[in-house]
Amino acid sequence: MKTFNLAILSGDGIGPEIMAEAQTILEYLKQTGLVDFQIQEALVGGASIRDSGAPITNATLDMVKTADAILFGAVGDYSFDHLPQSVRPEMAILKLRKELELFANIRPIVIFDELIANSNLKKEVLQNVDFVIVRELTGDIYFGEPRGEKKINGVRHGFNTMTYSEPEIERIANVGFKLAEARRRKVTSVDKANVLETMQLWRDVVSRVSESYKDIELQHMYVDNAAMQLINLPAQFDVLVTGNIFGDILSDQASMITGSIGLLPSASLNEGLFGLYEPIHGSAPDIAGKNTANPLAMMLSMAMMFRHSLDRTDIADLIEQAVKNTLGKKIATPDFCREGWRQISTIDMGGEVRKELSKLC
Repeated sequence: MKTFNLAILSGDGIGPEIMAEAQTILEYLKQTGLVDFQIQEALVGGASIRDSGAPITNATLDMVKTADAILFGAVGDYSFDHLPQSVRPEMAILKLRKELELFANIRPIVIFDELIANSNLKKEVLQNVDFVIVRELTGDIYFGEPRGEKKINGVRHGFNTMTYSEPEIERIANVGFKLAEARRRKVTSVDKANVLETMQLWRDVVSRVSESYKDIELQHMYVDNAAMQLINLPAQFDVLVTGNIFGDILSDQASMITGSIGLLPSASLNEGLFGLYEPIHGSAPDIAGKNTANPLAMMLSMAMMFRHSLDRTDIADLIEQAVKNTLGKKIATPDFCREGWRQISTIDMGGEVRKELSKLC
C-alpha cells in the first residue's frame, strides 16, 4: 500500500476546528488499514503572520511541494485589514495557487435531499440539481498587470487589468470538457464577450477547443444571464466553465442553492492533478473557537482529495456516504439547523460522521 504524504494547512478562524475533525476521519481510516499516510503541518494566513511576519513562508512552500496533496482550512483575519493587500492573510492562498500552478478550481454543487427545505428556492426548482463549476484560478483580473492606484489631477484612481492568453483558456476549457465526458456531456462557458475583448478571446478559444469534443454540447452564456439562470433553472447546468472573477462570484451564489455554504467542498488542481482541497466558506472569524462551525465541507473536500489526487475513489465514496447518512439523522450545526432537527457542535458532528463511517467500513 502506498504511503501518501499529506500537507495540512489549517489557517485562521474556524480552519483549525474543522481541520481537527477531518483529521480524526483520516486517523480512523488509517486505523482500519484502508489507507496509509504521513502528515506535515504548517501555518498560513494570519497565523503565519503572527509567527513569522509573512502570510506564507518559503519553508512552507517547499514543504507542500513534496506532498501528494494539500488539505487547506481557511485564511482571513480582520485584525490584519490595515496591512497592504500584498501581505494580508489571503495572499497565502493566492501564492499557493500561483506557485503550484493550481489553475483549475472545481466546485461541485449537489443538492442533498435532506437539505432541500434549507434552500431559499422552491423544492421543484431544486429537483435534479447536480452541476460542477470549473473556475480558472491563476489568471484574469486578480493577477493581471498593471494594477494599483494613482492620483490624476489630485483624484485617486484604482486600476486592474483583465487578461487571458490562449493557452490559459485552452487548458481550463479542456478540464471542463473532460469532466463533462464523465457526466451529462454538456458544457456552459460563461463570459462577457459582448463588452470585453478578453472575454471575446475566451469565447473564441473555448469554441475552438470544443471541436475536439464532438460528443459534448457547448453552450455560451453571458455572466449576467448565468447569474439569473442559476436561480431560475439551476438543473439545466452540467459543467460551467468560467474565468477567475466570474467564477468567484457565481460559485458563491450557487452555494446558496444548496441550503448551506458549510457543505460545499472544492479542489484546486494543476495539470498533474496535484491538488489543494478546501471548503469554500472561509475563515468565519466571528464564530471561531465557539465549537459551532460546520466541518462537513472540510470532510467532503477530503473526499475530493482521495478521488482526484490520490486515486482512491473507494475512500471518497465512503466519506461522502457517511456525510449523507449523518444528515439523514436530522442533526446539524447552527448554520443549517432547522425546526425538527437537533443542533450539535463541531466536535459532535465529527463524531457522528465517524460513527457512520465505522458502519460502512
